[in-house]
Amino acid sequence: MRKLIVGSFVSLDGVIESPMAWASPFFSDEAVEDAYQKAGEADYFLLGRKTYEMFAARWPALTGKYMDRMNGLKKLVVSNTLADARWNASILSGDIVGKLRELKSQDGGNLLKYGISELDRTLLENGLVDAYELSIIPARVGAGKRAFEDVPPELVDFDLAGLRSFRNGVVVTTYVPKSRQCNA
Repeated sequence: MRKLIVGSFVSLDGVIESPMAWASPFFSDEAVEDAYQKAGEADYFLLGRKTYEMFAARWPALTGKYMDRMNGLKKLVVSNTLADARWNASILSGDIVGKLRELKSQDGGNLLKYGISELDRTLLENGLVDAYELSIIPARVGAGKRAFEDVPPELVDFDLAGLRSFRNGVVVTTYVPKSRQCNA
């Protein structure tokens, strides 16, 4: 069975918006290798429409060990409005919960999702998230969208399942929804 792992950069003051503007200095060789390994455990990269449009505009032109792996992953874009997808992507529309349940029930690599978005509300409401891997970046951003801003407080109920740190001060915390066991 596949797992759905959500990864996100989070500043010390809880900001997740526009991480390319403030998290890049902390994406060290150690962090790149960690992200590369996690991407290697995935068969699919799950994205909401807004994240897809942002990444698809930049990432296909980027190269390197990590970017080559990310660009090669099959993408699933959740959208009821997107008419066309490129960058090795398919559009998921209609009964996305049913489609994701079916995909998760199959053998194979994980589903990887970057960023905490409006989509997370649906994923959490339907018990589809197996783990959140939050990379806490030792920086204060000041303003921007906060982690879990789009998710009702009652759905943000997690157990700590793992913790690792990098030499540059980044701490990666793995949380699983309460009552769910995961070896993320």
